[in-house]
Amino acid sequence: MNTENDDQPLSPAGRLFVQPATHQIINCVLGLKRAIDINEVRAVLNESLMIKHPRFSSLLITNKQGLEHWRKIDIDIDRHIILRPHPISHGDDDEEIVNDYIADLTVSSPLSIDKPLWEVHILEAHKCVVLRIHHALGDGISLVSLMLTMCRKRDDLEQTPTIEPLVSSKRDGGKLGILEQVLRLLKVIWFTVIYVTEFAMRGLWLSDGKTVVSGGDGVEMWPRKLVTAKFSVDDMKMVKSVVANATINDVLFGVISSGLSKYLDHRSPDHLQDGLKITGVALVNLRPSPGLQDFKELMKKNAGAGWGNKVGIMLLPVYYHRNVSDPLEYLKRAKMMIDSKKLSAEAYLSHQIGQFVMKYFGAKVASTLNYKVICNTSFTISNVVGPREEITVAGIPVTYIRTTSSSLPHGITMHMVSYAGKADMQILVAKDLIPDPEKLARCFEDALREMKEYALRI
Repeated sequence: MNTENDDQPLSPAGRLFVQPATHQIINCVLGLKRAIDINEVRAVLNESLMIKHPRFSSLLITNKQGLEHWRKIDIDIDRHIILRPHPISHGDDDEEIVNDYIADLTVSSPLSIDKPLWEVHILEAHKCVVLRIHHALGDGISLVSLMLTMCRKRDDLEQTPTIEPLVSSKRDGGKLGILEQVLRLLKVIWFTVIYVTEFAMRGLWLSDGKTVVSGGDGVEMWPRKLVTAKFSVDDMKMVKSVVANATINDVLFGVISSGLSKYLDHRSPDHLQDGLKITGVALVNLRPSPGLQDFKELMKKNAGAGWGNKVGIMLLPVYYHRNVSDPLEYLKRAKMMIDSKKLSAEAYLSHQIGQFVMKYFGAKVASTLNYKVICNTSFTISNVVGPREEITVAGIPVTYIRTTSSSLPHGITMHMVSYAGKADMQILVAKDLIPDPEKLARCFEDALREMKEYALRI
């Protein structure tokens, strides 16, 4: 066991995620073809890279100065495995039962700090496992990659899954001339000034207009409901192909904009102004994301190198519109918005602002400002690229991969993960604000279907 002199400080973002106002746990669910037993889980964990990583065998310690550190300990895997051998509740719909179980975890079940901050829940009767990892241990993409090192390809049980590295989209069409470079630089400066100014204002007083889906201070403690919207990756690719240089993220935001408009028409059609701005918050990974094979080599060389959370915040607005005859207009508007956001340094500078506030004013002030940004916006969104091929864990085929996080002051939190041609989006809602989240999920699914049908007619 390490002594106090061997303790490692948390990263600034890690300190942010352990503050009460911005406390975050990632809950990742693997659906399985058959139930997995505790001995199979124990064997997978014992052989995994995950428990070899120092963060997964370290306690969270607060020193006399109030600063958080990691302290290495000898890990007892059995303390991290929680077995639920019997049905969680009565009913025939496993998906709904599992979603309800996770929804409860997002509000009322913190991780115990007397052991490293992760757990594996085995829901035997519902043929799934839930991996709970504190966000202070790392950013979402790295944690999902680390989890997938415990899996194998279904058609080759000796090989780990394939995940392509995330790379920036090239939308410039080749090298730019001098004039184009100057104009691009001016756009970068202009968009950066606008978006960083708005980000600062969101942390102080600027807020979205109130709608039936708006959250706010204290909403993170309200009871939650979790539902799943299901998309086809091929459908999303088909839709993006009809709009020049569009990406899957553009399609996702077009779907969210259209789906929210449909849902708001359902809930309050006579009380909204066309063009109403509804702002989302996205965490942006600022560290280059390796593919899974590169990730494994990095872990073997030095498990602690470059680890932690290096994330910025990007505010992504969508707009309420009624009676839109061309559903692809939602995609085109989303693409235009995301293109301008990518031209700016908003994500990088939001990270730098957070670092500055953390260093000179402390974690509590930084947490308060981040909490305020969330209270003044309307939803959270993330999209993680998963394996393209089918995978197994302990030799058992994985039927789905889904993830969500701890509840936030937002009324809606959305996390999409793609896997083997499917893209499942977990929609976590405050059910006192959104009593019919199944309707919201259908609105998103209908939005993509309408875009696809319209694209096929072009």
